[in-house]
Amino acid sequence: MSENVVHLHKPTDPPTPDTAPTVLTVVPDAPPARPVPLWVRSGRAVKTAATHERTRATARAMARHGLYTLNGGRIVARRAWDGRTGSRYERMIRAAEAAGNLEAAEEWEERLQRFRAARHHRRMDLLHSPVEAAKGVAVGAGMSIGVLVALGVVMALNTGHVGDVITPLTATIDFIALLIRIVQVVWGPALAIGPCLALLALWSVGRKQQAAPNWALPANVRSDEGEPITPSIVVKALRDLGVPALRNAIKEMGDAGASMLGPITIAGCGVEVDVTLPSGVSTNEVQGKRRKLAENLTRHEHEVFVTIPQAARTVRLWVADSGALDEPIGPSPLVTDDTMTADYAKGRAPWGQDLRGDAAALSLYQRHLLITGLSNQGKTVALRSLAVWLALDKSVQFLMGDLKGVGDWAMFDGLATTLIQGPTDEHVIQVTEMVEGAVDEMNRRIQAPPGTVFPPLIVLVDEAQVAFMCPAKDAEKRPYGGSKANSRYFMAVRKIHNQGRAVNVLMWQGTQDPTNENLPKLVREGAHTRASLALGTESQARMALGDKAVDGGAAPNLLRPGLDRGTLVVASDGITIPAGQSSITVRTHYIDDDDAEAITDRAKALRDGVTTLHAIEREEEHDSLADIAAVIGDAPRVRTKDVLARLATRNTDAYGGWSFIDLKRVLDDAGAEPYKSDGVMVVARDRVTRALTNRESEGSASADG
Repeated sequence: MSENVVHLHKPTDPPTPDTAPTVLTVVPDAPPARPVPLWVRSGRAVKTAATHERTRATARAMARHGLYTLNGGRIVARRAWDGRTGSRYERMIRAAEAAGNLEAAEEWEERLQRFRAARHHRRMDLLHSPVEAAKGVAVGAGMSIGVLVALGVVMALNTGHVGDVITPLTATIDFIALLIRIVQVVWGPALAIGPCLALLALWSVGRKQQAAPNWALPANVRSDEGEPITPSIVVKALRDLGVPALRNAIKEMGDAGASMLGPITIAGCGVEVDVTLPSGVSTNEVQGKRRKLAENLTRHEHEVFVTIPQAARTVRLWVADSGALDEPIGPSPLVTDDTMTADYAKGRAPWGQDLRGDAAALSLYQRHLLITGLSNQGKTVALRSLAVWLALDKSVQFLMGDLKGVGDWAMFDGLATTLIQGPTDEHVIQVTEMVEGAVDEMNRRIQAPPGTVFPPLIVLVDEAQVAFMCPAKDAEKRPYGGSKANSRYFMAVRKIHNQGRAVNVLMWQGTQDPTNENLPKLVREGAHTRASLALGTESQARMALGDKAVDGGAAPNLLRPGLDRGTLVVASDGITIPAGQSSITVRTHYIDDDDAEAITDRAKALRDGVTTLHAIEREEEHDSLADIAAVIGDAPRVRTKDVLARLATRNTDAYGGWSFIDLKRVLDDAGAEPYKSDGVMVVARDRVTRALTNRESEGSASADG
């Protein structure tokens, strides 16, 4: 037993330094460690060696070069087989048939027939070639011997020696013997080296084709980042897409699957190619597998766009260079060129760049606008960049409502006729009255003499979902928000959508996260230009852009929130869209607050000065139901026509423009509906009186509560 060791230490509870006693503790020595068995150490060493990176690299290199040779032989054999048989033509025929191109199939079939006829002719020639070759050898040998003997006779006559007659023939025989000896010497090494040279040639073919699995390739080749898009890569990506009909069709085509592809062309920061799908494969099957297709092309999902061109059974693939879409685009020309002006009728706003890298410019002439997307994706900046450009046309007037109210539109103070900023119900009421005022202006313009030219009036509401979801009601119980026929904001927007374009009164709206509640269908469909930033679901994408655009490949729901900030999918005839597509993706220029203020300062310098109102000046409040009761007087009933005339006389400003619909709306809301009496619409005094009494009772009850 080992000796014990004595340790000195102090007790666990810390006493005072003066009274701390010293404690003696006897601690036995730890038992000696047991030796590790030899077989365990050997196993660990083997495991370490087997898993070492150098061992793995060596194994990969051995597998790679071996497969280069093996697959190189397969490639050479395939090429030889194709050269000797009509298999190449048969594959092209199957590819053309699968693509539905019968003319190409007939052309390849004719080529196959010509190839077979030529091959048959060559084989028939081979049947007669031995006899012909023997005759040729005999004739050639006889002629050669005759020539040599004649040459020898000439030499003998010249030298006078008869033996010189056979000297040329003897020299020729000696030369042939020398060639035979050379062949005998070289034949042995050639037999040994020949297979090695053949294997080296096969290895070279396999290496050029990278004919080895991806895991065995060198790291610089195995890396998929930035891999160029080639026809073979596109065909493989489609083959491995998981669509059985597509996979089987490509398998039947063999290497000729590339016949599905159109030319691969450079398109901005990527490439574009049209793919004609085989019969039995629909375009939506490829569209629905965008992520898998992108991964097969060694790209991220947001770097591949699948659209549907005009050609039947065709999809258009746009594949970005790896990482290109994560790089910002340049500044807006509005920032870099301080001499730029705008033209509402003929100009186009410089909005950004499309995926090809070309400038994307939008025409705003007589087009209602809707921009939507998730919060904090650049909606306000995208909308504001159009407004600051249009402000450089001094003829354009603005009515603006910012229902966020954090100063994003403050630079339009002194430029817009009305600028209301704030998120409360009171701000919604003010914005609603502003839009209704634009409706009155629209009606005035419509009633003007034909040919009258009106300046553009842009009615802009940012965060419009706040207005649609506002619960407030006016004195007549009409809601400001909502999507019913009595909703004031909804109906005002609808009226501008219906008739404003003809007289240059246009509605621009920006809204978040579109749903049926915060963006009614009729308002969505009334916009000529619809644009969307990143969204959450496909159903929201359909609300934002419409079914046609989404069915044609528009997918703002596949944009990356945060990463694709400022990237819009646009459906509009005001922007150049590639033929056959229903939408275009635009990466907008970012114009910050300081730059926007500098641009609006230039716009203000073009004008004589604009006084901006920050609230709507309301007329004197009036009680429509009480006024109706007053003009009815003591009569039991009065014709609606007479009621309207008496109201106009009582208060021309309030009721001068009223129609039967306005009168009926107030009475219906109060429960005093007009009715027919003797074939004439009348208003009953009792009903109006009862409605007033009920309203006062409800008001008293609410006050008591």
